[in-house]
Order: sequence, then structure tokens, then C-alpha cells
Amino acid sequence: MPKFSRPFSITRKIAQLKETLKIDTQKIREKILENLQAIFENAVSMAKGETTVNKETLNIKQRQAWARVAAYTAQVIQSIAKGFDEHQIDQDLAKLEELINEAAAKTKTKTTGTTTN
Repeated sequence: MPKFSRPFSITRKIAQLKETLKIDTQKIREKILENLQAIFENAVSMAKGETTVNKETLNIKQRQAWARVAAYTAQVIQSIAKGFDEHQIDQDLAKLEELINEAAAKTKTKTTGTTTN
């Protein structure tokens, strides 16, 4: 049996770790993209007025808010598809969450009868 040097063994382990990370990263990326695709489809449906909230149709401002959510979600999907920068993804998801909360607040406002700016 050939005897390998310790540096070779370490190098081989590093290569294995990189491959494991690559595989895990791809799985994580795929899961994130699947979830973002679902968010995108829901936002598009809201923007098109295909979805009602409490049996009421959305007004134009509410639909525009959901269109912004859909557009930003598409940008995040494209960004993640190009590369996997965990810090950037966290920032993008935080901004997306903020947009969704704003759109949801506008949608909720109509159903409760209050007005927003």
C-alpha cells in the first residue's frame, strides 16, 4: 500500500470539504430559489388582481405594491441564480420582507376601512 504524505492527505480533505460545500450550497440555493419562485408567483397574482383578500379585489395602489414585490423578487432570483453570496442574500431577503410587509399593510388597510398615504 502506498504511503501518502500528510500534506497530500490534508489537501485531499480540503478538496473533499470544498466538494461537500459545493453540493450543500447547491441544495440550499435550489431550496431558496423554489421558495422565491412561489413568492414571485403569489405576488404576480396579487399584482394582476387575480387574487382577492377577504373577497375584495385589490385597488390599483395595492396592486402596484405587489408588482414591486414581484419585480424585486425576480431580481433576487436572478442574483441568487448567478452566484451565492450569503451576506447579499440576507440583505436581499430583508429588503424583500420589508416590501412584502408594506404591500400587505396596504392590502390590510383596504379591508379594515382605514386609509394610508
